[in-house]
Amino acid sequence: MTKYGNESKIELTAKKKGDFVIKKQIESVQEWLPYEYFLENGMIQLKNKAYIKILQVSPINFNLKSELEKEAVLNSYKLFLKTCNFNFQIIIQSSKEDLKTHMQYIEKRNDSQKIKKIAQNYMQYIKNLNQNKKSSSKKFYIILKKSNENQIEKIIEEELNEQYFKIKECLARCGNIVKDISTKQEAKEIIFSFLNKRIYLEKI
Repeated sequence: MTKYGNESKIELTAKKKGDFVIKKQIESVQEWLPYEYFLENGMIQLKNKAYIKILQVSPINFNLKSELEKEAVLNSYKLFLKTCNFNFQIIIQSSKEDLKTHMQYIEKRNDSQKIKKIAQNYMQYIKNLNQNKKSSSKKFYIILKKSNENQIEKIIEEELNEQYFKIKECLARCGNIVKDISTKQEAKEIIFSFLNKRIYLEKI
């Protein structure tokens, strides 16, 4: 079983009319997270006994496609939505790029005055992009969920895998690569990338 760090108690206080105060003690971060435990195969059991499976999708650069290619991609995506007649959730994770290393590399390549001027203009352009938050990177995930209707775990896994292969086949027509998150460690890293980085895992 996986346990989350930060065992210190947090006291929440909510004031209503008059001086009536409600206090609630939270024993740990784990209390308010919906996850019960991570399975070795990458699936996650929730506290309501449902299971989820995470898929990572590699995007394509739609803007670089020709008009004919764009039309083909859109038609394939429509087919994907019609074919996959089960519930799933698409999540986009956006994070600001760290351009420090890239900028340092450019500064070292200033071999002549002409190149130096071009490099300075380029670095200013990059800085403006970064300030306007246009230099963020994005990761795309699909979340599959299966309620536990008194089924054994193996059957749930098989059903989620069937949905995964269906999605993989459909999105391949759009040019996307779909990766199955099939290990406990990968699932942990993805889930906790959405949370505070100071939260850590402790095995017990």
